[in-house]
Amino acid sequence: MKIPAHLLKKEQLAICVGLTLLPFNAVAGLLPLLFASLRPWFFHGKKLASLPLAKVWAALTLWFLLTTITAHNRGEALLGLANFVPYFIVFLAFSQVICQFKQLNNLAWLLTANTVVLCVIGFGQIYGGWATPDWLAAIGTNLVAGGRPEGRMSSLLMYANLFSAWLLMVFPLSLGLLIQSVRRWHFTASGFALNPPPLVWALLGACILEAIALVLTGSRSAWGIGLLIAVAYAIYLGWYWLVALAAGATAMVLWASFGPFGKEPLRQIVPRYFWGRLSDELYPDRYTTALRSTQWKFSWDMFLDQPIFGQGLRNFTPLYQAAMNVWIGHPHNLVLMLLGETGLIGTLLMLGAVGLILAQGAILLTNLAHCTGFLRRSQHLLLFSYGLAFAALCLYNLFDVTIFDMRNNVLGWTFLAAIAGVSQRYGPKLAQGSLAKLSVSG
Repeated sequence: MKIPAHLLKKEQLAICVGLTLLPFNAVAGLLPLLFASLRPWFFHGKKLASLPLAKVWAALTLWFLLTTITAHNRGEALLGLANFVPYFIVFLAFSQVICQFKQLNNLAWLLTANTVVLCVIGFGQIYGGWATPDWLAAIGTNLVAGGRPEGRMSSLLMYANLFSAWLLMVFPLSLGLLIQSVRRWHFTASGFALNPPPLVWALLGACILEAIALVLTGSRSAWGIGLLIAVAYAIYLGWYWLVALAAGATAMVLWASFGPFGKEPLRQIVPRYFWGRLSDELYPDRYTTALRSTQWKFSWDMFLDQPIFGQGLRNFTPLYQAAMNVWIGHPHNLVLMLLGETGLIGTLLMLGAVGLILAQGAILLTNLAHCTGFLRRSQHLLLFSYGLAFAALCLYNLFDVTIFDMRNNVLGWTFLAAIAGVSQRYGPKLAQGSLAKLSVSG
C-alpha cells in the first residue's frame, strides 16, 4: 500500500531544501530532513509500518538491541544504535516521498549545484588558504585552511575521505545529467548544430571540477572507484576505446607504483602525487596499527570470538585501543565492522535488505532498457546513475566507513530510498505493460 504522491508535497520540498543545505551546515540541513521523515509517520504511520521492508528493519532493530545487551561495552553499543535505527525510519518515509523519476532528476540537479560550490570552496581551501571565521565555526561550518589532513581537499566536510565519499555519490549523477543534456540537445536540435547549449558546457565544467576535486582529496580508494565510474559510463555509451585507454593509464600508474622492475622510467612520466600515494612512499612512517590490514584482521578476530552476537556496535574502537594502545574510530571496512560488532545474523540481515532493494532496482533498470522513446531512455539513465552512485558508496565502504558522518549517511540512505521508491512505483506497472500511463507523472 503506497501513500499518494500528492499528499507528500511538503515533504518533497523539505528534502530538496535539506539536501541543499546539508553539506554546508549539518544542523540547517537536518531540520527540514527531520520534518520530511517524521511528518509521513505522523499522518501515514500505519501505511509505512505495513511496508514489507518495515518488517525487515524492525527485525534488524531487535537484533541490534539484542547485541547491545550482550555487548562488551553496552554504553558504546547503545550509542551505536543511532548510526542505524533512525535511518531505518528515514528510509521508510523517504521511499514513499521520493518515488518519481522527476524527483530523482531534481535531486540530481540540486546535488550537482551544491557540490560545485563545495569544490570551489575546496580549491580556495587548498590554494587560497581559506578558513572558516570563528562565528561560522561556532554553528558547525568548519573549513580548515590547507585541508584536513594537510594538503588534501576536505572542503566543508570534516575530513578528506568524507569529502571524497560525498563526491563519489554526486559525480555519477552529474555525469548522468551531462549525458541526458547532450541527448536532449541532439533530440531537439533542428538540422546539424555545432555548438552545444550553455547547459551542456556548464555540466561538463561541473563534472571536470568534481573529478579534479576527487583527485585532490588524495583518497586512493576514491581514485579507483572514480575510475570505475568513468569506465561504467564508457561501457554504457559503448565507448570501448575509452575503456582501453583507462586500462592502459591504470596499468601505467600501478606499474610506476608497484612494478618489480622498470618502474623508474614510468615515474618520470606519472606524477609522484599518484605513484607516491598509491605505494605509500609519501607516508613512509605509518605504524602497523594504522594499516587497514591490521584493522581488518582485528575486526575479523572479533567476529571469530563472538560469531553470533558480535561484540556490540561501536565496540571496535575500545577493544582495538585496549589491544593496540591506539585510538582508531572504525576498521575501515563496513562489512567486517558489522561482522565483528553485530555477528553473522545482523550482517546478513543488513546486506540482505540492501541487496533486495538493489535487486528490485536492477529489475526495473533491465525492463526500462527494453523500452523505446526519449522519456524511457532518460529514466533508464537516471536510475542507472543513482544505482551507480550507491554502488560507489558500497565499494567505498569496503575501504572506509562513512556511517559515522551524518551528511554522508543521510545521502546514502536517501539514494537507497529513492531506488526503492521508484522501483515500487514503476516496477509493477512496467511488468504489467502499463508504464505508458505514468508518462505524465514520471
